[in-house]
Amino acid sequence: MSHYVIVGAGSAGCVLAARLSEDPAVQVTLIEAGGPDSAQEIHIPAAFPQLFKSEYDWDFSSEPEPGLAGRRIYLPRGKMLGGSSSMNAMVYIRGNRADYDGWAAEGATGWGFNDVLAYFRRAENNERGEDQFHGKLGPLSVCEGRSRNPLMDAFVQAGVQAGYPANPDFNAAEQDGVGLFQNTQRNGMRCSTAVAYLHPAMARPNLRVITDALTTRILFDGTRASGVEIVVNGQVETIHAEQEVILAAGAYNSPQLLMLSGIGPAADLAAFQIPVRADLPVGVGLQDHPMTLMTWYTNTETLMTAATAENVELLTSQGRGPLTSNIGEAGGFFRTRDGLDAPDVQFHAAPVMFYQEGMGVPTAHAFGFGPCVLKPTSRGKLSLRSANPRSKPRITHNYFATAEDRASALEGMRIGLEIAKQPALQAHITGPHQVPASESDADLWDYIERYTHTVYHPTSTCAIGPVVDPALRVHGVQGLRVVDASVMPSVVRGNTNAPTIMIAERAADLIRGAAS
Repeated sequence: MSHYVIVGAGSAGCVLAARLSEDPAVQVTLIEAGGPDSAQEIHIPAAFPQLFKSEYDWDFSSEPEPGLAGRRIYLPRGKMLGGSSSMNAMVYIRGNRADYDGWAAEGATGWGFNDVLAYFRRAENNERGEDQFHGKLGPLSVCEGRSRNPLMDAFVQAGVQAGYPANPDFNAAEQDGVGLFQNTQRNGMRCSTAVAYLHPAMARPNLRVITDALTTRILFDGTRASGVEIVVNGQVETIHAEQEVILAAGAYNSPQLLMLSGIGPAADLAAFQIPVRADLPVGVGLQDHPMTLMTWYTNTETLMTAATAENVELLTSQGRGPLTSNIGEAGGFFRTRDGLDAPDVQFHAAPVMFYQEGMGVPTAHAFGFGPCVLKPTSRGKLSLRSANPRSKPRITHNYFATAEDRASALEGMRIGLEIAKQPALQAHITGPHQVPASESDADLWDYIERYTHTVYHPTSTCAIGPVVDPALRVHGVQGLRVVDASVMPSVVRGNTNAPTIMIAERAADLIRGAAS
C-alpha cells in the first residue's frame, strides 16, 4: 500500500515523486507506461527528432483539422521516464505575468503570478545566478545555449534591425523582443525532470518506480479513488493508494484515463457504455500552439553536419558544440496589433532545415523561423475513440477557429518575412526553401494551411474550474488530483515545460498542506 500513487513519470510526475518522497514516512509509487530514459539520443540535445515515432513516443495524431485544410497533425509525446521533458526542445520559458494573473482573475485562486513565481524559482538552478526572478538552488539546470550557431545571432540582429528590442531574458520583467533562449541543460546535455528530480530520488526506500506499465483505469471505493489498475508484462495488477491517486499523465493521457474511469461528459461516456461517476467537461477546452515555420537555404554551416567525430568529442569532453543545440536556439515575442496587454505570437528559430513537422531529413544547409499563435482563443476537444485503454484518443485542436487567431497568424507571418529581409539575415540567405508565394492574405493563408504544425504545447483538458478545483482535486470524487499541463485554464504565452514543472512544485505543497 502506498500513500500516493502517481500515474505518469513525465514533466510533472517526476517532480511530484521526488518532492513527496522527501518525507521518509510517506510511501510513493510512480507508474510510467514507457521505459527508462537510458537511450543516448534522449540525452544528446540535437538528437531529439530521432525520438519521433520511436518506442519513446506515444505517437498521437489529430483528427482532420478543419482550420488546416483537413490535415492530420503529428503529435509527439514522450513515453519514458521524464515524459516529454525527455524529448522536447528544452526551451526554458515561463509565459507571461498576464497568463497567471488571468487565471487567478477567473477563479484559479493561488495561481497568480506573484503566487507562482516562488515555485519557478524553487525549481530553478540558473547559471546566471539568483535575482528577483530567478533561483540558483533548485534541481532543474537552466543554462545558456552552448551551440551558438551564427545564424541565430544573425536572426536576433535582424530582429533588432526590423525595430524590435533585444531581450536578454524572456523570463524577467518584460517578455517582448528577440533573443537567444535559455535551455534545460546540464553540461551541454538534456536536463529532463527525470535527470533533475527523479534519478537522485530513486535510491529512497519509500519511492517505488514501475516502468513499462500501462494504467488502464482508476479504482474507487465508493466515491473515493482507492488505486489504479495497471498492465505489466501482460498481467493485470492493482496498486492501492491510501491517501491519493494523482494523474500526471499529460494533456492527452490524463483526460483519457479519467473518461475510461467514468469521469467525463456523460453523453460521451454513455456512447461506450461507461458508467458515469462524475459528469464533468473532461477533454473539453483543449488548447495548443500552432506554429508555421518558413525556411531558407544558406551557405552558412548548419546542424545538418553536426554529427562529426570532432563534435562528439566537443560534447563529451567540454559539453559544448553543435550537438548541444536544442534546435530552437533563438526566438522572440511580438504583438501583432495595438491594444494587446501581452505578446500574441512567439517565434522559434532553428539553424537547420526543420520541415515536414520535424520529420524531414535535412538535404541541404538551411534554417528557419516563424510564428506560433501564443494565446489562441480557439478551443478543441479530446474524446475517447473506444473503451479500450490501448486505443489512442480522438484529438481535435481546432486550430485557427477564430478570426482573432487567424489575424495573429497572418501578421506573425508578415513579421517573419520582414525580419528575413534585414541585412543581418540577407548576408546568409541564398534562396527560399519553403516560404509563402507572396505577402497577400491569400498566399499567406494557403501557406499556413499547408505547413502549420504543433509546437508541442497541449493544455487545458482538465482545467482548473470546470474539472478540478484550485487545489487540483477532481470535482465530485475524493482522493483524486490531476497535476500536469491539462489543469491550465488556458495555455500560457510560451513553452509549457517550465510552467508544468512549476505546477507540480506547487501541487507538492498543496498535497503536503504547505500551501494555501
